Amino acid sequence: MTDALCHLVVDGNDVLEFKLVRSVDDLENEETSFGPDMCHQVFGENENIFGYTDLHIKLYYSAGSLQTYLGIDYTDKIEPSKSEGMKADDVEGALTKVIAPGYITNLDHFVSQLKKDESFTPHGKMLHAFNVTPFDGESRSFEVYYCETSTQGFLEYHQRLQTFLLWYVDAASFIDVDDDQWTFFTVFEKYQTSEGSVRYATAAYATVYRYYAYPNHQRPRISQVLTLPPFRKLGICAQMLQAVYSHFIIIPEVIDLTVEDPSPDFQRVRDYVDAKNCERLPAFQPAALYLGFSAEMAIQARNKFKINKKQARRIYEILRLKNTNTSDKTAYLNYRLDVKNRLNAPFQKKKLEMKKLQKVLKPEEFVATVTVTGANETQARLSSQYHSLEIEYRRVIHRMEQD
Repeated sequence: MTDALCHLVVDGNDVLEFKLVRSVDDLENEETSFGPDMCHQVFGENENIFGYTDLHIKLYYSAGSLQTYLGIDYTDKIEPSKSEGMKADDVEGALTKVIAPGYITNLDHFVSQLKKDESFTPHGKMLHAFNVTPFDGESRSFEVYYCETSTQGFLEYHQRLQTFLLWYVDAASFIDVDDDQWTFFTVFEKYQTSEGSVRYATAAYATVYRYYAYPNHQRPRISQVLTLPPFRKLGICAQMLQAVYSHFIIIPEVIDLTVEDPSPDFQRVRDYVDAKNCERLPAFQPAALYLGFSAEMAIQARNKFKINKKQARRIYEILRLKNTNTSDKTAYLNYRLDVKNRLNAPFQKKKLEMKKLQKVLKPEEFVATVTVTGANETQARLSSQYHSLEIEYRRVIHRMEQD
């Protein structure tokens, strides 16, 4: 591409503007705007858009029912006849593939559709209500709802909601809503307008798939979790996750709850919720923690909160660190060794397998099969892994201590 055309290339993240519109005033209020974290799942790996001058893409949603407006503005567009056949990227075509059908392109029509939110109420069954008081504001009310694919009207709403995943969750994909094993948890802010009427605004959601477990059990797996940007840093995800737990732990057929490829941010929320829950259990009291991870810890975590064994071990490590006086060199050393032994276990297993292999292979075959890792390299790897883990654990502990 020539330098003369470079000004026609923009980063899609810079030209996209989102709004969750509660009133007409929000359309002119810059504070209600937010942008994407990524756009490669819509506009391609390099996230660039070619062919426009002063491009501005507006994706506005009514705050409750998520009626959608798409506006694409620009001052100039490249013409193939004047640029050796080069065409501008089809922005609307790319967006049409991912946003729900029935979107609006006329802003006045969108404004008229805002009235639908006056009568909008969340779909499904309310599971949990909670209040949040930000450091710089008044108390805000939220409610968590549960839906299934059969919940009347929900799938049409979900079709609009799921598009947010592509802008905020890497490797996101839309789920198969024809599969009735999917369940949905949505969070809404319940607020009052200046006239005093009650309205709802979409804030967050999660999808959970109920996997079958022999002979007649379930192992639900949390799949997608998203808190919309205007509602972050309010503790909403933790409240939603607790509502997911509360829904499933009373179902006898549920063995445990798992999470599909958790992001670091979600793992941190999960650790916080699980640690807060488990520190009330007898098996996780300080005296028991100092004795090391036990089968009883795994049993109590599963029976009470449907936490799987791998996550129960992680929670043990967080709570033991929380209760360890790191000024006590012996206690702190014992803790670090305990965690490092767990981190090193897979490598020790591999070492044993290689010893078995050595017995059945000729020396030259064995040398060709294995690259021996030196003791210093192993020690450095363990130290690095442990250091990263302790930083994560301390972030969880810090949040627990802020409550």
